[in-house]
Amino acid sequence: MALVFLLQALSLMMTGASAGNLYQDFQITWGDGRAKIVENGQLLTLSLDKASGSGFQSKNEYLFGKIDMQLKLVPGNSAGTVTAYYLSSQGPTHDEIDFEFLGNLSGDPYTLHTNVFAQGKGNREMQFQLWFDPTKDFHTYSILWNPKHITFMVDGTPIRDFENMESKGVAFPKNQAMRIYSSLWNADDWATQGGRIKTDWTNAPFTASYRNFNADACVWSAGASNCPSKKTGTASTGSDWWNQDLDSTSQERMRWVQRNYMIYNYCTDLKRFPQGPPPECSIA
Repeated sequence: MALVFLLQALSLMMTGASAGNLYQDFQITWGDGRAKIVENGQLLTLSLDKASGSGFQSKNEYLFGKIDMQLKLVPGNSAGTVTAYYLSSQGPTHDEIDFEFLGNLSGDPYTLHTNVFAQGKGNREMQFQLWFDPTKDFHTYSILWNPKHITFMVDGTPIRDFENMESKGVAFPKNQAMRIYSSLWNADDWATQGGRIKTDWTNAPFTASYRNFNADACVWSAGASNCPSKKTGTASTGSDWWNQDLDSTSQERMRWVQRNYMIYNYCTDLKRFPQGPPPECSIA
């Protein structure tokens, strides 16, 4: 229980993170007015009704960085809805790093779905249930992406770490710049209890909210990165994310989350991989 209180304290600390203006960083891409940037650029909302969902994307592309965003998810009966927040490149061999939040019946926990695509290949799903109600307040969801790791974090707590295993023949996202995308959409054919629970449109419109975006990252533009000093070991921002590994404390926190809150791990799905799990699953 002590660790629960520590995580809650860290959550409160993260809530105070500084951020820029969302008008500067994002553009609304679809939804016919259902997505809005309000409060002088400090808040972005996506909404979904029976006619359409909505979405936005970042103006910049990034090649490595630490990306933070605070989200408050659809409250109440959100069954059938998916709030997707992810990094992705384009094309059939795209790279992608996913957070997807699968809606629930009132009182049931949200499912946090994560995945990593490299050179067009995904199938690396891990799913979690959170140790708090993600609809009551904003929480920080972060992606740390450097040449050695992709680490998924919630309020600063690592929940998953995907290491660069190119030495074992596993592709790793490192050559394609990615934009940030987010969307709120109806997926009641699969999202909640495998599609058994459908969207209740009497609860529409469904709304998710975003604030306090921060990208301590290498911006990719015109075929070049703005992090020229990365070869010396640090990004041009002076931050340490470029070489960051999980220390022993972070590893223990991640193990705690996975022991208590992970509900699916592709590495242990022997029905899906009868010949044995993919090689990256052998990481100790």
